[in-house]
Amino acid sequence: MIKNKDEIVKVLENGGVIAYVTDTVWGLGCLPDNESAVKKIYEIKRREAKKPLILMSNEIYNLLDYVKPIPKIGQQLIKKYFPGALTIVTDKSDKTPDYITSSMPTVGIRIPDNEVFRQICEIIPGHVLATTSANLSNQPSAKSYEQALENMTGLADLIIEDYGHTAKGLESTVAGVMNNELRIFRQGAIYIDL
Repeated sequence: MIKNKDEIVKVLENGGVIAYVTDTVWGLGCLPDNESAVKKIYEIKRREAKKPLILMSNEIYNLLDYVKPIPKIGQQLIKKYFPGALTIVTDKSDKTPDYITSSMPTVGIRIPDNEVFRQICEIIPGHVLATTSANLSNQPSAKSYEQALENMTGLADLIIEDYGHTAKGLESTVAGVMNNELRIFRQGAIYIDL
């Protein structure tokens, strides 16, 4: 489906930032081990340094090295809601750089349920993106290819079309699982009944 696979890989390997569709809203991402690319995302969004990025992939096992063993309640949420519109915040491992998490001890992980996003992850080095929504801070998230073009043209190095696999337009639910306790940080597309 995705036609410009080589271009996507090249942009990311050269420290670039890409915009892409997910199941919720449009994302803006880069390779997690490239600090200058992460800084570029903050510059593009005019994002406060204290707001962390999250890590997204097409498969949970690509993300496991970035976190400490996930508490049982987190594993249950992963089984039930991944892939889907849930971000799980849990203790990070030493592999997750502080520049992604704003020096916090936790990191958010997510597996979007979107075919275009899945294909992007399959072809990129490491299969993981450090990511946030494709909009300027305090502006609405991009919900369509047209909005992503409007928000990110001249800012992102590459905006990948959605090939008809559109975003639903509602942000992910964010749930924290630390010490086997569940906390909802943001109610989004998935409703978790505590």
